[in-house]
Amino acid sequence: MPTNALRRGICATLGTAALAAGTLLASGTPAQAALPTPIAASTARTYLSSLTVAAESHADTYNRDLFPTWITISGTCDTREYVLKRDGSNVVTDSSCKATSGSWTSAYDNVTTTNASTFDIDHLVPLSEAWDSGAWAWTTAQRQGFANDTTRPQLLAVSASSNRSKGDQDPAEWLPQASYQCIYARAWVQVKHYYGLSVDSTEKSALSGILNGC
Repeated sequence: MPTNALRRGICATLGTAALAAGTLLASGTPAQAALPTPIAASTARTYLSSLTVAAESHADTYNRDLFPTWITISGTCDTREYVLKRDGSNVVTDSSCKATSGSWTSAYDNVTTTNASTFDIDHLVPLSEAWDSGAWAWTTAQRQGFANDTTRPQLLAVSASSNRSKGDQDPAEWLPQASYQCIYARAWVQVKHYYGLSVDSTEKSALSGILNGC
């Protein structure tokens, strides 16, 4: 169960996300935002050592609808469009914040596109993974904050193929291309630490191996 401080942090996420999105321009295009930088490898190793190690549970009760996604976070911009704007290059959006042009490169597999519809917004720590690691005990509002968190490195625009390949697997089961694995592990630990989520033993071992090589 999240601590009181964590509850306040999670519930504040929506307001923080709205601030992070920036002021809308007259055209409805959000100001460019920077991709959150993961913690240093040394910090990630410290955080990892403090995470609760436990077998995943409540998997049979998971329902994606318990994590409301792509809420409006600024003006008419929802979380998906905000992340596409943030993660792309030379992105142009219409009055509804939909990306009409730009280019994107997937950190997971180096696939590039100029068609935003071919990219997914990945939850770096998958929603079902979060559920099995402790989010089953949260309120819907807390899960909504997690699912739309643009403050931490939890949301990333990636190729649909890499996102589908990853599914709900943890780092013991799936990893992105080698050049991104250190960043990925640091971000994974950062998110799990912030939200007070547990890790299972094989997940912790995989993360330790990656972080020790960063």
